[in-house]
Amino acid sequence: MPGALAVGDAAPGFDLVDTHGTPVHLADLRGAPVLLVFFPFAFSRTCTDELRDLRDAAADLDAAGASVLAVSCDPMFALKAWAEDEGFRFPLLSDFWPHGQVARRYGVLDETDGHALRGSFLIDAAGNLVWSTVVGRSDRRDIAAHRAALTLL
Repeated sequence: MPGALAVGDAAPGFDLVDTHGTPVHLADLRGAPVLLVFFPFAFSRTCTDELRDLRDAAADLDAAGASVLAVSCDPMFALKAWAEDEGFRFPLLSDFWPHGQVARRYGVLDETDGHALRGSFLIDAAGNLVWSTVVGRSDRRDIAAHRAALTLL
C-alpha cells in the first residue's frame, strides 16, 4: 500500500480527541508501548467484534504495559455512544476533522469512501513501529495476532 509505514519507522505523531472531547497526544504516551487500532465504523458488526476482543484481552495488554488507542473517522459523539454501549475502557479517538488526517498519515485511509481501513500498529516505548497489519474491509483481525505482536516488545 503506498504510504504505508515500515517496521522501524517513527510512528507519526497526532493529536485527536477522545469520546469526552479531551485531546490525546501520541507524544504524551512515550515511555510505554501503544497498540494503535484503526477501524472503519462504530456500531458495525465486525468493528464491534474486534474491539470487544481487545476489551476482553485487557489483562494481556496490561501485562505487556501496552495502551490501546482505537481510531476511526466517526464523530466523537458516535464513538461516545458506542463506547458506553459496549463498555470499552480504552480511548476511542475521532479522526473526523480534518477528515482522516491521522489515518492518512498511517496509510490506512480509504480515500474513495472516506473511512479508515482495518490497520493495527504496535508502537514501542521510544515511539517506533515494531509491528503492523492491515486487512481487508470485511476481514476481521485476529486477537491472537495482537497478542503475538506484544511478545515483540
